[in-house]
Amino acid sequence: MAEDLVLDTAIRDWVLVPLSVVMVLIGILRYFVSKLMRSTQLPDAKVVKEGQVIIRARNLRAAAGFIPAKAFRARRIYFTNEENGLLHVPKEQAQNAQAQMFSDPNMAMDMMKKNLSMIIPQTLTFAWVNFFFSGFVAAKIPFPLTQRFRGMLQNGIDLSTVDVSYVSSRSWYFLNLFGLRAYSALSLVKKMVTVDDTQKMMQMGGFGFDASRSLAAEKDSLDIIQHEWTLPKMEQRAEEVLRKLVK
Repeated sequence: MAEDLVLDTAIRDWVLVPLSVVMVLIGILRYFVSKLMRSTQLPDAKVVKEGQVIIRARNLRAAAGFIPAKAFRARRIYFTNEENGLLHVPKEQAQNAQAQMFSDPNMAMDMMKKNLSMIIPQTLTFAWVNFFFSGFVAAKIPFPLTQRFRGMLQNGIDLSTVDVSYVSSRSWYFLNLFGLRAYSALSLVKKMVTVDDTQKMMQMGGFGFDASRSLAAEKDSLDIIQHEWTLPKMEQRAEEVLRKLVK
């Protein structure tokens, strides 16, 4: 049977609160350090244009049922034409994204700086927590949990009789490490600039954005899609709904 513990207020004052404050300060420091180490680069106009073309093609596939078949075929030819279609990439112009990264040393340097700004503070903080705060029961979750959460919430405590809702100091460190990222983003960034779909596609792969492969994949998706106009069926659906309401 799980035992109920009475937590000392000194643990709250000397373990729980200092650990939480230090994690917030480290998140702020890591944000500014990564901001200083980040190099500003102007995006390539060709890559941005190709990314916008892919977004337009995806929007066409998503909303294909809301335009007539003739209009959809005209738009599909405009994108997938083998001669001058927007999604057609000649073989001589296709470039490897991995080779593009190695040709641009700034991209590899930015990845290295980003990894260092994350690995070094986490390593030092974990060593500090493991040395000074190891073995403490720091907090208690105000709702019951199953036994599957024991390994996540009681890291560093080898007592099976303690209730699962109690949180060890080491587990509290990991909860703050992963839980404060959204808080840091909201509190530090004054203007929440939404990353557009083009930048997301450029950041999807570790070696950069492969435009030729994405264009070819989107071209194949547009070629195999079967058009089905949704609007003529809306009148039938509305008529069925009205008849059910009248009955």
